[in-house]
Amino acid sequence: MSRNKAKERVKSAKGRKSGSTRWLKRQLNDPYVNRAQKDGYRGRAAYKLLEINEKLDFLGPGQVIVDLGAAPGGWAQVATAKGAKVIAIDLLEMDELTDVDFIQMDFMDKDAPDRLKTMISKYNPDGLADLVISDMAPNTTGHKQTDHLKIMAVVEAAVYFATEVLKPGGTFIAKVRQGGAQNTLLAEIKKDFETVKHMKPPASRKESSEQYLIAQGFRKPCDEN
Repeated sequence: MSRNKAKERVKSAKGRKSGSTRWLKRQLNDPYVNRAQKDGYRGRAAYKLLEINEKLDFLGPGQVIVDLGAAPGGWAQVATAKGAKVIAIDLLEMDELTDVDFIQMDFMDKDAPDRLKTMISKYNPDGLADLVISDMAPNTTGHKQTDHLKIMAVVEAAVYFATEVLKPGGTFIAKVRQGGAQNTLLAEIKKDFETVKHMKPPASRKESSEQYLIAQGFRKPCDEN
């Protein structure tokens, strides 16, 4: 018998679109999906944050973390397991998690940042957070240029929010696409953080164009001189 585990086959059910069949087959044969089920994580995305943290070691007890685009909650699970308190937001519903304050709301709503700041102040009277992490991804249209603009608009909004709420020395992480952040945005981020890099963790599917921007060592404007 072959040592390789035989891949599960998914028959195309009558009425099921071929795209749905491919997605289901990929899910069933994805080792990270199976591992997440065994480890109790809500999704394979949890391993992306775990793998990034293994490299850079930024998660720790007592931290206040803002999780943008949190549902279904995998990143929040990883953060709270490290002893952090998490303020989470997503347009979609998310089941309750211990040590997570969740608000169902579109982060791009003009009132969302103030709502999150109020939630942060529950844990820090100064209203500041240790990390802002974002796994947000807007719905795509299939038009490459349009989708890139939508993605960068979300990243830019997350960056702006992070610079308002991060403590000195804080960390910002955001999902971007192949090629990373645009040069103009990247230049602005480098002004506010000591180190900025892009990373594609092993848990990101090879065929995916996603990667993550990691900015560490936040510098408040008053710190520059």
